[in-house]
Order: sequence, then C-alpha cells, then structure tokens
Amino acid sequence: MVKKMQDNTTYILLIEDEESHAELIQRAFEDQNPQIGIQHVKSLAEAREAILKQEPSLIIADWRLPDGESMELLPNHKDTLATPIILMTSYGNERIAVEALKSGALDYVVKSPESMLDMPHLAERAIQQWEARTERVRMQKALLESESQFRLLAENASDMISRLSIDGRMLYVSPACQTILGYTPEELTGKISFDFIHAENRARVINLFKDKQAEGVYTVTYQALHKSGYYIWLESSARAIFDQKTNIVIEIQTASRDITERKKSEKALQDAHNDLQEAYQRTIEGWVRALDLRDRETEGHTQRVTEITVRVARTLGFPEEELVHIRRGALLHDMGKMAIPDAILHKPGPLNEEEWEKMRRHPMYAYEMLSPIAYLEPALEIPFCHHERWDGSGYPRALKGDGIPLTARLFAIVDVWDALRSDRPYRKKMAREEVVAYLREKSGQLFDPGLVEVFLSAIDGEE
Repeated sequence: MVKKMQDNTTYILLIEDEESHAELIQRAFEDQNPQIGIQHVKSLAEAREAILKQEPSLIIADWRLPDGESMELLPNHKDTLATPIILMTSYGNERIAVEALKSGALDYVVKSPESMLDMPHLAERAIQQWEARTERVRMQKALLESESQFRLLAENASDMISRLSIDGRMLYVSPACQTILGYTPEELTGKISFDFIHAENRARVINLFKDKQAEGVYTVTYQALHKSGYYIWLESSARAIFDQKTNIVIEIQTASRDITERKKSEKALQDAHNDLQEAYQRTIEGWVRALDLRDRETEGHTQRVTEITVRVARTLGFPEEELVHIRRGALLHDMGKMAIPDAILHKPGPLNEEEWEKMRRHPMYAYEMLSPIAYLEPALEIPFCHHERWDGSGYPRALKGDGIPLTARLFAIVDVWDALRSDRPYRKKMAREEVVAYLREKSGQLFDPGLVEVFLSAIDGEE
C-alpha cells in the first residue's frame, strides 16, 4: 500500500538541485493536491539519508544531480515492490528514456513548465500504476501458496487466470475467460492456447513462452481470438511452476487482462504525435521557403546544406532522434536573417562596418525567435553557433575550439563548402579542388581540423 506520514498525508520525496524547478513543482502540489507532503532534497546523498528516515510513497528525481545520476536509486528489476520513481530531465533523449524505464522507473518526463506544473497528475497516475502492479505481484505470489488458494483467487479474479502445460495446453481457465474472450472454461480447457493467438503474434509468444520458462514473472502482449470472431488485445503475466524435487518446470500460470481500449488509446496518441511531427516539419519548411523567397540569391542553399549535414552527422554516429534536431537546426540556420533589413540583405556592394554589425546579429535573432518554441530547443545549436570559428574569431559569442557545439562546427564547414561551390551575383562558384584546398588551409584556424577531414572523406567522389 501507499506509504503515509503520521498525519495520513501521502509522502513524496523530490530530488531536484535546481531551486526554481523545485519551487515550481512544490507550488503545483500545493495548488492542486495539498494533502500530499513534499520533502525536497538536492542530492543523492541527501535523498538516501531521507529514505532511511522514512520510505516515501513516490520519488520524483532529476536525472542529473551534483553527486551522480538518480538512476542509481532505481530498484533492482526483480524487486517489483520497491518505491516507484519518476525521472525528470532537461534533455529529451529516447535512449535515456528506454534505459530508465527498463531499469524500473515508472515514468520519464522531459522538464518544461507545463510538465512540472502537471506533476501532481503524473504522480497520482504513477502511484496508481505502482499500486496496481504491486497488487498483481502479491496476487501471483498468493497463487503459488496452495492449489486451494489458487482456485479461490482465480474463480473471483477479474483477470483471466490460466494453468498451462509446458506445451501451452490449457489445464485450467478461470470464469473470467467468458467475460474477456466469450468462451466458457469448458470450451477452452484442453485446447492449445497458441491456437487462439493472432498469426502476427504467435511465433513471438511461442518463443517467449519457451525462452522465459525458467525465469520469474514476465509479461507479454498479443492479439487473441474472441469467440465472436474478432481479435482483442491481451496482456498476460506468466510464471513457471517448478517440481520441488526435480526443479523441472511442470506448468505455467498466467493472469491475462483485456487491454484493447488501452491499445486503441496508444494508437490514437501515436497518430496524434505523428500528425504533430508532420505539422512541425511543414511549419519549418514554410519558414525556410519564406526565407528563400526573400533571399533569391541563396535559394536552394538551405536544402543542400541540410542534406549534406545530416548525411555527415550520420557517419559520425549521431542516433536518429538527434539527427531529427540536426535537420531542423540546419533548415533554420539562417532564420535570423528574417530580422535583417532588405537594404542590408540585398545590398549589391560590400557592407560597411555598421551594416556588418547588424548582419552579425542574425544568429542572436535566430535564438531569440526560436528558443521560446519548446520542440526547437534541441535544434538551436546550429542557428545560434554556426558562425563561430575554431580560433575564436567568429560570432556572436566568439566561442573557441571544443567550446563550439559539435553540430555547429560541422555545419560551419558544410555552409562554407556550399557557399563557395555555388554561383553568386558577385562571383562565380569556385572549382571543387580550390574549395578543398581552402578548407584544408583554414583547418585549425576557422574550422575543426578533425571534422574537415571527416567531411572531405564523406563527400569524396561526389559533385
């Protein structure tokens, strides 16, 4: 059950070293759920000390803390009754999310004002999920105590409880099968359970059934045939029962529940996410098109440098989720020029010092325009930093060497390559070998020397 404080208040431990973030989360609980008690600590050491004094109902922890990563607090996979944890991070990264959830975190939240203000709802949901999970674990343990207790629980459970032989034949099925699948227990007993599984899922479930027999409780989702002829989604938790003398698996016990509605909701959410991503991409492309229409001299430049940058970044080992942000950053690299007056942007002759001063502000304008847009925050490195130079002679912040983000260092090379390899009203494009020579000449001065060679290798043999 949920741990309570002495005054019957639910106790949550908040581990957050950013004071402003902690205050925002605490205020959200005070406004929305005042009966929940929050203890705020700023480090893993303080967290461990607090846990020793009183075990919380829930831990909400920032991923990165001054003395380590909060994933160190995650429970052992086998300890399904450990205190539930929600991990927060300022860095949206699918790899970290998967690792956290696999390690036992109940949820993974990318920090934003909206998500932090919504933390009371996330906490309530997490506690409910944990209670449901621990209840299932307790039930499964109870089923193993004796056959009579197994029958008592099975006959009254809303989940469909089954006993299967090691080849998948149903030895016993609880009455809930009629509610879930439409069959009576008598119609299913003696049948091979795999015959009721959709062909798309059958091989996976059979392999899992065989491979996991010697392990503890495991869960699998699949489509099962309803008596009326359609398929529903089931989630089954299974556990092997061993002969006490020989330690050989003698049967498998399962608890299955109908998750069809959950699957529909997940699909609707994924469809909505895909639609939103598509809308994001179309919005960015619209901005780029608007910039191209305003600056005809460089039309097509943005698409070319974007494709080259993503291709070279892939050779550097960037994961696909980061390539999405690199693509967006490359597409929007000159977005700040929307704030540059036409008289400067289209001036036929050289710019004077005052005009150059305004032109050099366009990375800052890009940052100011794009940083309030949450989904573009991971893509800001290129628009903000692509005019920084290896020796510190760039702008707007005169960053130097490795202090310049890697993606911006790469893009700076690609940007110059395309500019010199393209015709302009005031000059013809340079020959390929001349541009290669220029990049190597400026390697270590304007450009990251290691990336110059990576780039030249990546485009070797291309026009």
